Amino acid sequence: MTAAVVVLNPRAAGGRAAALRSPIEQWLRSEAPNASLLESRSINEAQANLRSMPVASRVVLVGGDGTLHHLLAPALECGHTLGLVPLGSGNDTARAVGLFPMKWPDALGHALNAPGRPIDVGELSAEGRRVPFISSLCAGFDASICSRVVVAPRCLCGLPRYLWGTLGELAGLRRWRVRITLDGEIRHCGDVLFASTCNTPTFGSGMPAVPGARIDDGRLDLLLAGEFGRVGALRMLPRLLAGTHLRDARVSTSSYRSLQIMSDTPIPLAADGEPLSAVCSFRIDVRPAALPFVVGPLAPAFGDAAAIRETADTVRG
Repeated sequence: MTAAVVVLNPRAAGGRAAALRSPIEQWLRSEAPNASLLESRSINEAQANLRSMPVASRVVLVGGDGTLHHLLAPALECGHTLGLVPLGSGNDTARAVGLFPMKWPDALGHALNAPGRPIDVGELSAEGRRVPFISSLCAGFDASICSRVVVAPRCLCGLPRYLWGTLGELAGLRRWRVRITLDGEIRHCGDVLFASTCNTPTFGSGMPAVPGARIDDGRLDLLLAGEFGRVGALRMLPRLLAGTHLRDARVSTSSYRSLQIMSDTPIPLAADGEPLSAVCSFRIDVRPAALPFVVGPLAPAFGDAAAIRETADTVRG
């Protein structure tokens, strides 16, 4: 059993994760005496704790995509290997690495014992700040949904929570006029409903946004939705849930290493489901194999990035 620190986010899953403190403590005493449980009272405290640990420690996070997002920067800075017990509202990273829907004792045991493998992360650069992300960077309509999701009723979790936010955002539907540059080439000039980046195949609690995306292929994927009105956006939602949205000519995907977007008006952003400030210009770069991560037993085979990308592009057609 690997010595590790288990970090519990009591606010994950709408606060329901707090109830696991005692069961996890009991499990660790009997199954992993070398591991310790740490429950942080705030994001800043949790980040400081990760930065104070020895370099290249194993850190097991109990939470979801939001927990991963807030602790990603210190993990990267310190070279920590991350494990995950998926207990969030979205769990899209857990899906991508084969951990969802493992029960917490199984996921915890796996996170403490299995080896870490390198995965990619994305990095947003905007207004002098750099923000790493692990699953997605939403820009536009879906980022506005994320702002609604964080204030959704606590009784809603998972996909229903995102659908609640989507229906609310449809009432005041907006579009943004943007210029998009991928790997140095201008790819789009005009209105968009959203222009979001995925590092995982799903976002929004399992919506198959970019089915061919891989978290270990050294690239990111742009999901672009063009000029949709309210009715068109409403019709697209069930297609997105079914994974057939890419048949619409107004929706496209492109893989890239570097992206830049300039917007006429501030465009909302959300990293891993966590809302960020709206900006008029931003850049996204991939950081290949930047993070050691304990992938799950259900994960697709990790292998040669070029071969993986060729397969993914074939899937996209």
